[in-house]
Amino acid sequence: ANYYTKMDLPASFIKYTRSLLGDEEYDKLAVAIQQEPPVSIRFNKLRMDSQLVPVPWASEGFYLDERLTFTFDPLFHAGCYYVQEASSMFVEQALRQYVTEPVVMLDLCAAPGGKSTHARSVLPEGSLLVANEVIRNRSQILAENLTKWGHPDVVVTNNDPADFSSLPSFFDVILTDVPCSGEGMFRKEEALARDWTPEKSQELAAIQRELILQAADMLRPGGQFLYSTCTFAPDEDEGVVSWLLENRPDMELIELPSYEGFTPGVPEWGNGDPRLTRCVHLFPHTMQGEGHFMALFRKEGKTDLIGTMSSAKPNADTRKWLELFLKEIGLKT
Repeated sequence: ANYYTKMDLPASFIKYTRSLLGDEEYDKLAVAIQQEPPVSIRFNKLRMDSQLVPVPWASEGFYLDERLTFTFDPLFHAGCYYVQEASSMFVEQALRQYVTEPVVMLDLCAAPGGKSTHARSVLPEGSLLVANEVIRNRSQILAENLTKWGHPDVVVTNNDPADFSSLPSFFDVILTDVPCSGEGMFRKEEALARDWTPEKSQELAAIQRELILQAADMLRPGGQFLYSTCTFAPDEDEGVVSWLLENRPDMELIELPSYEGFTPGVPEWGNGDPRLTRCVHLFPHTMQGEGHFMALFRKEGKTDLIGTMSSAKPNADTRKWLELFLKEIGLKT
C-alpha cells in the first residue's frame, strides 16, 4: 500500500461531506482522495516548448506521467517551468477572457508564486503586477520564484492585506487566493486532513470575508476580482461569495468558462442566490487535478483611469515609480 491508500479521513469530515454530495458522489470523491495526485507543470513560454499531454484550460500547462525530482533539474532552477497543480492553472481563463488591456494587478496572497507567475505570463503586454505576501520568509520565496520566472514588470511586497487600505479603488485586477481549510489538497498534504474540523472552516471563512471585502475596496470601478480557494467547503466558497454579494451590491458575479468535469457553484450551499452557479468547483474525482473553487467579480462602474499607469510598455522608470509610490504609503517592497 502506498501513502495515499493509508490516509484516514476524520469521521466528522466524512459525515459532513457525504451530506453535501450524497452517497454516490461522496464515494467517488473518497476513492479519488486516496489516489496519487496527478503531476503537472507549466512551461515558461519565453524559454521552452513541449509535446506533453496538455492541461485543457492552461495554454502552457502539461501533465507528467510521474513526479520527478525537480530540484535536481537545472531547467527548473532556470525558470523554464513551474511545478503547479493543474486546477490552480484555471486562473488563466479568467484573465484571458476578461482582461484585454494593460492593467495594474494585485495578487494579494501570492506565495509561493504559482498564480503570480502564471498571471504575469498571460496579462496583456504593458501590464504591471504587484505580488504580495504577508509572511516574511514566504515573501522571500515568492520573490525568488518571480525572479526565476524572469518577467521584469513585477513588484513584490511584504505586507498585511489591511495595509493596502490606503489604496482605495487603485487596482484594475485583483487575485485573492485565500488561506483555506485545504480540503481539495488532502491527498497531497495529509496533515490538512488530520487537522480538519468544521469549526476551523468557519474560522477561516471569517478571515476570507475580511479579505474579500478589502479586495473589493481596492478594486477600481469596472475592475475584475478573482476569489480562489483550494477547498470545496461551502462556508468558505459559496458562503463567502454570498456574503460579498449581500454586502457589496456594486460587485457583480461573472460567468466563468467551463470544461469537462467542472461543476458550477451550488446556490443551496450559499444563500440560494441563483447567480452562484456562475462560480466553478473543481473536484478531484471529476477532472484531473486537485480540489479548487473560483469566483470572478466585476465592480460596478467605469473609470478612465483604468490601465493608465501601464498604458505604455513598462520600463525601469515605470517600475521604479510604482516601488517608490508603494513605499511612500508605507508598503514594503
